[in-house]
Amino acid sequence: MAAANEPDYDVIVLGAGPIGQNVAERARAAGLTVALVERELVGGECTYWACVPSKALLRPVIAVSDARRVDGAREAVSGPINAAGVFGRRNRYVSDWDDSGQADWVSGIGAALVRGHGRLAGARRVTVTANTGATSELTARHAVVVCTGSRPVLPDLPGIDEARPWTNRRATDSSDVPGRLAVVGAGGVGVEMATAWRGLGSQVTLLARGSGLLPRMEPFVGELVGRGLAEMGVDVRVGVSVRALRRAAGGQAFLELDDGSELRADEVLFATGRAPLTDDIGLETIGLTPGSWLDVDDTCRVRAVGDGWLYAAGDVNHRALLTHQGKYQGRIAGAAIGARAAGNPVDTAPWGRHATTADHRAVPQAFFTDPEAAAVGLTAEQARNAGHRVRIVDVEIGNAVMGAKLYADGYAGRARMVVDRDREHVLGVTLVGPGVTEMLHAATIAVAGEVPVDRLWHAVPCFPTVSELWLRLLEAYRDASDHN
Repeated sequence: MAAANEPDYDVIVLGAGPIGQNVAERARAAGLTVALVERELVGGECTYWACVPSKALLRPVIAVSDARRVDGAREAVSGPINAAGVFGRRNRYVSDWDDSGQADWVSGIGAALVRGHGRLAGARRVTVTANTGATSELTARHAVVVCTGSRPVLPDLPGIDEARPWTNRRATDSSDVPGRLAVVGAGGVGVEMATAWRGLGSQVTLLARGSGLLPRMEPFVGELVGRGLAEMGVDVRVGVSVRALRRAAGGQAFLELDDGSELRADEVLFATGRAPLTDDIGLETIGLTPGSWLDVDDTCRVRAVGDGWLYAAGDVNHRALLTHQGKYQGRIAGAAIGARAAGNPVDTAPWGRHATTADHRAVPQAFFTDPEAAAVGLTAEQARNAGHRVRIVDVEIGNAVMGAKLYADGYAGRARMVVDRDREHVLGVTLVGPGVTEMLHAATIAVAGEVPVDRLWHAVPCFPTVSELWLRLLEAYRDASDHN
């Protein structure tokens, strides 16, 4: 039994970012009492240092680029982007890093907000240390949910501390445009921030250790995004690694590369991976390893913990380090906790089974580069490795789709559809080109719903939109089927 000064809640959530908020909202909808514990800003990484500020920085860059692709509009675009205006827009979207509105939302759903660093202190128990050093003890009747997210990983390189590199946080909250920026890493953060800061006026060099950009997507994605970056003026270098760094007395940083050359920059951004923020949340008190990813089942229950009281949603479970996927997991976890608390099975919910099935086969992702890149489901290689017999169809969007030609003069983009030949449904779709991120959800529905190809023929795309691409993909699939 908890002591008199130890508040009891049905559910305690560690982390009040978007994932934790979704857990709390679904648990409250089930009639459970909830405490949200947050050590930084309510709203989390996505709201203040990732998704929201990065897209606020990128949108003006892409908007200008889109205008320059249209005869009659490009003549109206003159002069550089107003960086101060872009930073002001970014600041508005992050509420000047003031979380009072988000805190009010927590209160509005009837959850308790507990500010401080939450650490597990045994089964169903959490200790919260406030900024003042004061501590409080919380007890959960049903569940504790870890939604603490992830942190950037910096490689162990000589001179890296001296170089004082940027991570995603500095890359999205800075209001000074560096003259020269070196971006190390060719994943989503690397290519997006190279796009944003080049558009804002930096001379950007992008260093990719591997053979291409965005290596987890179809190979043509990196080719087209790399070409777009180069056309913007980014110095894209692939197959190169950083050996060491130093920062001179005058403030400039120098990167020693493994090809023997040296690169000079005013700032260096490392976008080289993420690690779970679980090193200081008390995992050792329940027999788990601090700093580890938390392996979960499809209701986000942590498998290694008995009695099923510990859950983990979002980045910490390492299923898909994407905000929208974490929010989806949060909704599933909150609903599953509510069902179990009421003694109900989790596979008979009115809105479908409480299981994160999308994590396995229908994860969408979008990168706001120039051109944009978007994908859902399996790549061709992933599908083959999973044992599927596949048919692959590719369409050059600018050649085949009138809506694309109207969208941008000289539209350059490509789409790929991967189809299971045995079941005749779509396993994956990849899109590259201006504006393609807004078409991603149609592909996601096709993949998640396992819609048969012969039914997709009856989903008529509106002419003359870019989404007429779907008709061209189906025609390409029909033609490929006729010849095999």
